[in-house]
Amino acid sequence: MHDLFDLTGKRALITGGARGIGYLLASGLGRYGASVIVTATTTANAERAAEQLRAEGLDALGVCFDITDGAEVSRAIEKLEQCQGPIDILINNAGIQRRHPLLSFPEADWDEIINVNQKAVFLVSQQVAKRMVTRRRGKIINIGSMQSELARPNITPYAAAKGAVKMLTRGMCAELAPYNIQVNGIAPGYFKTEMTTSLAQDDAFNTWLFQRTPAGRWGDPQELIGAAVFLASPAADFVNGHLLFVDGGMAAVV
Repeated sequence: MHDLFDLTGKRALITGGARGIGYLLASGLGRYGASVIVTATTTANAERAAEQLRAEGLDALGVCFDITDGAEVSRAIEKLEQCQGPIDILINNAGIQRRHPLLSFPEADWDEIINVNQKAVFLVSQQVAKRMVTRRRGKIINIGSMQSELARPNITPYAAAKGAVKMLTRGMCAELAPYNIQVNGIAPGYFKTEMTTSLAQDDAFNTWLFQRTPAGRWGDPQELIGAAVFLASPAADFVNGHLLFVDGGMAAVV
């Protein structure tokens, strides 16, 4: 039973893994034995993150490709599989946020949010899953959000994209489970990250958050590692199509 969470010999690709939650997930999977590949928007950022992970004693590689461009994704995944070996675990983590009122939300910002937070999940998963199907094994973890279920003002496109990620997860489960591929999601609550800096500095928001969350606090990003390791490991071999909320209880109460 002690091997249930062992990822030794597995290779994990984490999009947006050069910083923030993605970096922590890469580090966490690496500490449980996985070789990790992290993507970033620039080669320098990807290589810097991989170097930091290797300094932790982990097997890590940094790569840069446009996850919103289907042709580029196809070439990148093909090259990774040829040069590095099979991708056993995919974590679709890359995401962006833009805040504007609905009635004045810029079309360009809408397109960027949908492309990065939704379209990229489909494109990268499609290319990785094609190869997982041939091998008849694999783990795909999509990073959703509280906004996969609950909306807030000024982030409607983000909520729309994260709601779509929830249904992508379920649809992918329906089609890939027969090939021994487990597709699940993690829905973080409110964690202190670069994306939430402005909220964490807002006293009114903090008061609301502490009252609204049964745990009465922000989440520590380190608290997401266990969920990712679980869903990536043999312990979750019969868990499929599930969205795991890591939110201090927020989604459970009104």
